[in-house]
Amino acid sequence: MSAPADIPARVLVVGTGGREHALTLALSRDPGVLEVHAAPGNPGIAAVATLHDVDPGDPAAVAALASDLGADLVVVGPEAPLVAGVADAVTAAGIACFGPSRAAARLEGSKAFAKEVMAAAGVPTAKSWVCDSPTDVGRALDEAGSPYVVKDDALAAGKGVVVTTDRDEALAHAASCGTVVVEEFLDGPEVSLFAVCDGSTTRPLQPAQDFKRIHDGGRGPNTGGMGSYSPLPWAPADLAEVVVATVVQPTLDEMARRGAPFRGCLYVGLALTAAGPRVIEFNVRFGDPDVQPVLALLDSPLGELLLAAAQGRLDEVDPPRFREGAAVSVVLASAGYPESSSKGDVIVGADRAGDRPGVDVIHAGTALEGDALVTAGGRVLAVRATGADVAAARAAAYSAAEEITFPGMQRRSDIAAEPLGVVEGASVAG
Repeated sequence: MSAPADIPARVLVVGTGGREHALTLALSRDPGVLEVHAAPGNPGIAAVATLHDVDPGDPAAVAALASDLGADLVVVGPEAPLVAGVADAVTAAGIACFGPSRAAARLEGSKAFAKEVMAAAGVPTAKSWVCDSPTDVGRALDEAGSPYVVKDDALAAGKGVVVTTDRDEALAHAASCGTVVVEEFLDGPEVSLFAVCDGSTTRPLQPAQDFKRIHDGGRGPNTGGMGSYSPLPWAPADLAEVVVATVVQPTLDEMARRGAPFRGCLYVGLALTAAGPRVIEFNVRFGDPDVQPVLALLDSPLGELLLAAAQGRLDEVDPPRFREGAAVSVVLASAGYPESSSKGDVIVGADRAGDRPGVDVIHAGTALEGDALVTAGGRVLAVRATGADVAAARAAAYSAAEEITFPGMQRRSDIAAEPLGVVEGASVAG
């Protein structure tokens, strides 16, 4: 049995976390996709994909695995392999790859480069200063004013940003990094928009909101994300259209002009300010956990969409469709996160939670020790549920999350809580 040429029958997903589990779930439920593979995957992904023990950051090894499998499409999940050039190696092997080249991945690999591109493209964003010395940082903080926003220029796994009213804390964070970008604070709720791109054309997905801080009410250190939901009933109905016109398309045009066309997912982290949407940051892949509810609501084939983007023919496929209702993801984190993480703690109840109708338990930092599922990272699991509206999805997610326990588990209680959209301010994405 084979799939049509415009549908990938055999897909390889690269990565180990919650984003990759959400992607493999969506692809495994795509009727046109016949086989899903993952490298290296995790225990949750193993339920819906064949795992391969290959280093996701080794371009040659990933390309060799894709060739050996006869993959029709490779989907690179995390940012580090993209910055390392995995997409270049896979493409050079003659296999379609959803994910930008090393040159285009600099949009996430260097925040200073992303700011340079935004300026050239006329993209609305925060005023910024690129700083290489404590003196430069001090001057930039004085000019920007409080609250202070200091971002590590390099990849930092979603935790390279400090937003604080304490100048000493801002200086200390800058001192712990190399080059940093200091920005003016953008006041307003934060929104995630994922744009599937083929170098010239884009298809936006449904907006979502991510909750970055570790504690309720947007308190505590920044994390990789403690929960998310979609859709956003309070957001402007034309938000995706506006962001495509003012942010995504100008960026695609500028990257093409630079000889580094962007193919893959351009994640746009936005602040909805009084002056309109402003870009907080770019990522060059789907965000986690904010893409989880978006994929739960996707009602059109994911494989066909990603393959068309990889092959530069997005204009040949219909825009993605989303079903009615809402989805909410609640992250369960290990003891010590985000400063550290506890590993080897036994997880109880994940199967019971996942057996509930409309619920998926998405693995992010798990491992198997014998027959026992244990913690193996900071963000351990996410409980994702769908419902008729945000309130129903939220209730279902939290009810299912009550089934799961492990020592030291951390969980916010206010994901997607009222008042929607204003639980915590923007400028914290990292």
